[in-house]
Amino acid sequence: MTNRGTEKALPEHTRQVNRSLILRTLFRSDAMSRADLARATGLTRVSVSRIVDHLAAEGVVRESGPSPEGRVGKPSTLIALNPDSYHVVTLDLSAYAELSGAIMNLDGEVVHSTSVPTDGARGAALVDKVCALASVLVKRSTVRVLGVGIGSPGVVNTEGVVLEAVAFDWHGLDLGAALSAAVSVPVHIANDANAAALAARTYGQPGVDNLALVRIGQGIGSGVIVGGALVTGDRFTAGEIGHVLVDEGGEVCRCGRRGCLEVVAAVPYVRRLLAEPDASADEILTRAGRALGRVLTPVVAALGLEQVVLSGPLDIVGGVFLDETRAAIEHEALAIVTDDFEIRVAVRGDDIVLLGGTALVVAEELGIR
Repeated sequence: MTNRGTEKALPEHTRQVNRSLILRTLFRSDAMSRADLARATGLTRVSVSRIVDHLAAEGVVRESGPSPEGRVGKPSTLIALNPDSYHVVTLDLSAYAELSGAIMNLDGEVVHSTSVPTDGARGAALVDKVCALASVLVKRSTVRVLGVGIGSPGVVNTEGVVLEAVAFDWHGLDLGAALSAAVSVPVHIANDANAAALAARTYGQPGVDNLALVRIGQGIGSGVIVGGALVTGDRFTAGEIGHVLVDEGGEVCRCGRRGCLEVVAAVPYVRRLLAEPDASADEILTRAGRALGRVLTPVVAALGLEQVVLSGPLDIVGGVFLDETRAAIEHEALAIVTDDFEIRVAVRGDDIVLLGGTALVVAEELGIR
């Protein structure tokens, strides 16, 4: 048996790691000289120059002019990531009534977006619609497509198999294989909340390596990142907080149990209560926010999270809901846990799953995390 701890890294593996390191550094920085890149990455100047030359030939990086530094001698040429060298096709399947898709560049900027109704399709019929939309968008791209990224409801493993998505009647569905048969580029699939968490990590505030992204929509789910890496668990169910019991006398949930977090704080439940005569919006949103805060408190404390990001309709998750979630966490956790803790509403919340699909592809294909 081989001892993996003593395996020698092959040269091609080392080159790939160094290439990803350089791309990651450029992604999170302004234009840099080769010498600056060597200092920032710890690689030799020779290695940096060789990798940069290959990346430039591929078009992934470009020269952006001479360095403005006032040094004696020939000024250094600055190198920057070329965000338009590739496009990413990304799909958000979480709305149920429609499939959303977009073409984005490496910076997460939308080049083109569209949506198609599901018309109630489930099972294989819905798979056909997903494949058709992905194929149309790949063909529409005007530059090379790096890959297709998908954010799907349900439990999704690392091989692109949707283990369970009850609303879609998907059980053990190899969605990755179906899409790979429809498009000629790499396909990467994640749970929609996990994809959104990757978006918050990749395109959000730099330097935040420990966070939870909570998706509040038809249901409630979260993606958790610790030490810069997505946490999925052995069963790929990490972050499944929507069916945590918060009210034993509450309504019956779609899972068959009574009083889950979803029937207190998910969008359909909250909107129904808000539409009732004489409804008090503050009371409804306070109850929902406090319930979410109580569920999140042990997660924040146990994992030492720096940040929680809420994604959902701003009229629900902003204001009172956000304040009460924060207050519940601060009240129930030790002060040392929440001293530097931040909770906020997601920027680009409407397309954060689409952005997450792009983050997923950029991470898997370029090593930018």
